[in-house]
Amino acid sequence: MRITKYTHACVRLEHDGRVLVVDPGTWSEPAALTGADAVLVTHEHADHIDVLRLAELGVPVYAPAEANIPRLEVMGVSSGVEFTAAGFRVRAVGGRHAFIYGGQPDCANLGYIIDEAMYHPGDSLHVPEQPIETLLVPVQGSWMRTAEAIDFVRAIEPQRAFAIHDAQINDRGLSGVNGWLAEETNSGYRYLRPGESV
Repeated sequence: MRITKYTHACVRLEHDGRVLVVDPGTWSEPAALTGADAVLVTHEHADHIDVLRLAELGVPVYAPAEANIPRLEVMGVSSGVEFTAAGFRVRAVGGRHAFIYGGQPDCANLGYIIDEAMYHPGDSLHVPEQPIETLLVPVQGSWMRTAEAIDFVRAIEPQRAFAIHDAQINDRGLSGVNGWLAEETNSGYRYLRPGESV
């Protein structure tokens, strides 16, 4: 599976000519969706879903069944459900967005385990019960601290981890977060710049 990181939480997965895109938000590059066969959306916030762009795309869009996403037809998914999107096997896990302050915001948020190997948690730090080979780890947000990102990676113990949810952090801050994650986890942590693939 080829993984290409785009700005913020957007990743593009390619395998055998099939393309699945996760969380193409308003901050991510339109090129992420070129040739997409299906899209997974973890939750309804604009940094994870660009409704207008997806409405024009005309491919299946999977999102939490409880999400409030007007003007876009989506296939509602619930935690624990397994399905196929663009030929990739997907399992939805978790259920709620992480709290920011005072219990807000509280919206549906699903993480997706793809082909039993890669995990995109969206805006949550839900630890799935199964082993994870490749973890996409949120590294910054108004709802988290760096220590939580480190603990999340340690709890999952993936073979490799790549940063997501990083668009609101400047290069100096990103350097610090990357250093902490590389030093404090045994996960093969690596930072991918937007457009970079593995």
